[in-house]
Amino acid sequence: MSEETFTPPEATALPVLPLRDVVVFPSMIFPLLIGRAGTLAAIEKAMLQERRILLVTQTDPATEEVQPQDLFSVGVVANVLQTMKLPNGLVKVLVEGVYRARVASWIPQADCLYATAERLELTGGDGLDARAHMKVALRLFKDYVSLNRQLPDELLSTLGNLAEPGSVCDFIMSHLPLAAQKKQEVLEMIEIPEQFQYINAVLEEELEILRIEKNIEGQVRDKISRTQRNFFLQEQMRIIKKELGEEGEEDISDVIAYRKKIRKAKMPRAVRERADEEVEKLKGMPIMSPEATVIKNYLDWLCAMPWGLMTPDRLDLEEAERILDQDHFGLRKPKERILEHLAVLARVEKIRGPILCLVGPPGVGKTSLGRSIARAMGRNFVRISLGGVRDEAEIRGHRRTYIGSMPGRIIQGMKRAGSMNPVFLLDEVDKMSADFRGDPSSALLEVLDPEQNSTFSDHYLEVDFDLSQILFITTANIRHDILLPLQDRMEIIDLHGYLHHEKIHIADEFLLPKQLKDHGLREGELEISDSAMQKIIGSYTRESGVRELERILARVCRKVAKENGVNQNNTVTLSANRLEKMLGAPPYKDNQIEKGDRIGTAVGLAWTSQGGEILNIQASVMKGKGTIQLTGRLGDVMKESAHAAMSFLRAYGQEWGVNADFLSECDVHFHIPEAATPKDGPSAGITLATALLSALTATPVPADIAMTGEITLRGHVLPIGGLAEKTMAAKRAGIRRLVVPSDNRSDWAELDKQLKQGMTFVFADNITEVWHEVFPSKKPVARTLVSPQPGASSH
Repeated sequence: MSEETFTPPEATALPVLPLRDVVVFPSMIFPLLIGRAGTLAAIEKAMLQERRILLVTQTDPATEEVQPQDLFSVGVVANVLQTMKLPNGLVKVLVEGVYRARVASWIPQADCLYATAERLELTGGDGLDARAHMKVALRLFKDYVSLNRQLPDELLSTLGNLAEPGSVCDFIMSHLPLAAQKKQEVLEMIEIPEQFQYINAVLEEELEILRIEKNIEGQVRDKISRTQRNFFLQEQMRIIKKELGEEGEEDISDVIAYRKKIRKAKMPRAVRERADEEVEKLKGMPIMSPEATVIKNYLDWLCAMPWGLMTPDRLDLEEAERILDQDHFGLRKPKERILEHLAVLARVEKIRGPILCLVGPPGVGKTSLGRSIARAMGRNFVRISLGGVRDEAEIRGHRRTYIGSMPGRIIQGMKRAGSMNPVFLLDEVDKMSADFRGDPSSALLEVLDPEQNSTFSDHYLEVDFDLSQILFITTANIRHDILLPLQDRMEIIDLHGYLHHEKIHIADEFLLPKQLKDHGLREGELEISDSAMQKIIGSYTRESGVRELERILARVCRKVAKENGVNQNNTVTLSANRLEKMLGAPPYKDNQIEKGDRIGTAVGLAWTSQGGEILNIQASVMKGKGTIQLTGRLGDVMKESAHAAMSFLRAYGQEWGVNADFLSECDVHFHIPEAATPKDGPSAGITLATALLSALTATPVPADIAMTGEITLRGHVLPIGGLAEKTMAAKRAGIRRLVVPSDNRSDWAELDKQLKQGMTFVFADNITEVWHEVFPSKKPVARTLVSPQPGASSH
């Protein structure tokens, strides 16, 4: 709106500027930052109306769209002295309060709010009462400024130039740290003596707070001064005693105590010399100095280490074997390795401790086996978890130059162990990661290297520590996630998941008695039939270990405890028929494979950190222009395997009835169900090729056969990993024939007899041998139509 066309609503109406958390008093110059559209419009209108504006504080600062009911009724008429537009879009306004005013009427407009206001005149300023109150206020405010460092002394000279009591009130109130609500109350007061009474009360309270703060600062300053004084006195006493020749160890109790600890500890010679050097440094230092505290902590760690302390090994092989079998069922390989180590110890006096790495799915007993090994050998046991560790200092410690430094986890574990030959378990070694602070996996190379760990050096201790007598056991879920140089230093023992009959034995002999005891159930209060236990394992769990099985048994015990209440004489017999009523519908089916022979579907096998799984790999062909689709959240390696299978069929599929140019007139779609689960790896190569051949030739694939193996462009079948886990998954799903690479014969020979029982293994060197097993009757005949024909499946 231009200046020529602007006309205010009424001659006496003023534009209103709402204030948030601010109260402006008369004669007060105050800067404001304006950003709201309504307030910007009010400033523009004020500049066109003799620069006069009405400043009124909001009752609620959070209100954006201000209405008359959102404002107090008393404000200040002010002059706009200056406006400045800032780069961020805000406008800085400098206003000066002129006089108090009460709103007579509100006049809302489209762009801003107007109001008519009547001037408020202060009363009672000429009386003696007001003069007396003013003198008290001036004295208190002078004391307040002298104690408050945030207020400049120039305020007092400005205040001295004010003669009117009302002006003095407004000036003092504008510099007091009060909330806007309190200042608004004073702004609305008309009687000057009443204003002074309020101001004097506030000043008395603020002065008391400032005096308390000053007293606290003085106490802290005195304490620091006393500490410095004691330090100088102690230093003078030490120099005087040195000059008189009276300084000796008998006057330094800490030095005497540390010398006794050093003599008592069986430290190696080099370590003892280092400890004596630190004691000499401590002897010449003031007791209260920070350096003395660092040296004391260092000496405490040196003296606390188990130098030369060894626990005797239990060399009775039969007793050790009994303990191992008592704690864990199965796990033949690690048990044999420990018994071999004990057998060698019985013949030689000293042998370097082996470094074992137990690799297997979760829940198979890797961590608890370490504790059982320590009990069988009669050694102390210590465990540290490396999952999520990403700092090299966690392994090797921090140097003493850092505040709060301490040794790494290896040395801390040795202190807890209390001997030089414990069983040391490094859990989850495959879950370490690296960042800018270093690579903890690389720091473990020295710890787990038999040629180096006899002189392991921690950054904090800075002396050689012998780790060669420790029996190190590491655990991991996935072997490929372990650093290759680290794998080279360890003897890796693969632990496959438990078989069905093994889980039944573990549940009956270990898990169920433990849960009965944990839930306060007496022996015989709960009986689970064999059929019910088999159904729990087969239909309510799907795992390689037994953790889920233990949780299910705990759930059963809780329900029995609730059912029996305090009546311990009642016996609950859990049968297979009653199981579903107690635990609900089984979450897993007995058989995961599709029923009947299917065209374009082949059963593959996968190996994950959770154990073995089966994959229903599907392939479909349809009329198109050669597009290849891969769905089911496949990884890059599996996608490459699909393309390799496609290329082999295009190059060598003619003898199986596949035209070399089949892609010119059709599209191919590979899909692996359970699309939300990531899948990757090369071992599905022959399964992808078989599913595609079945889809192209309309030849069903038998549903009772599964296969695993990597395929090359020449059709060779390469070896795979995790044969035990994959075999268990196939057996659990009801599959009895497995096609595996010929190079995995050695892995097959290592399988347990119970795992191989009832299974037929077919070893293949190339994909042709696989297809002869899958399609035994005759060579497939090429399809006349590219798209699948209805009714071609065999169920």
